[in-house]
Amino acid sequence: MTADDTFDRLDDDDYPAYTMGRAADLLGTTRGFLRAIGEARLITPLRSAGGHRRYSRYQLRIAARARELVDWGTPIEAACRIVIREDQLQEAQRINTEYRRTAPSENSTTGS
Repeated sequence: MTADDTFDRLDDDDYPAYTMGRAADLLGTTRGFLRAIGEARLITPLRSAGGHRRYSRYQLRIAARARELVDWGTPIEAACRIVIREDQLQEAQRINTEYRRTAPSENSTTGS
């Protein structure tokens, strides 16, 4: 991968651009929190060639939501389950909207 390829990927929400330390700093949390949500399988960071955890912007948004719930007093395991369900609901709503957009309307199939 060239430097130009890496630069182009920085706009990619799934590109693992952040080290654990940088991710923790951005979220205002600890590395232990990131390890805990990884153990709860909320996010699975990619690993660098040296074995270091790397996080994407999408994963940081998910982690930020979990941190928000934990800050409100929700146990970390429950917070992770809530965030997973919220993400699943959002994806189902996106699929439903896409289906409605592309499905033929009822009136066009009845000839009215």
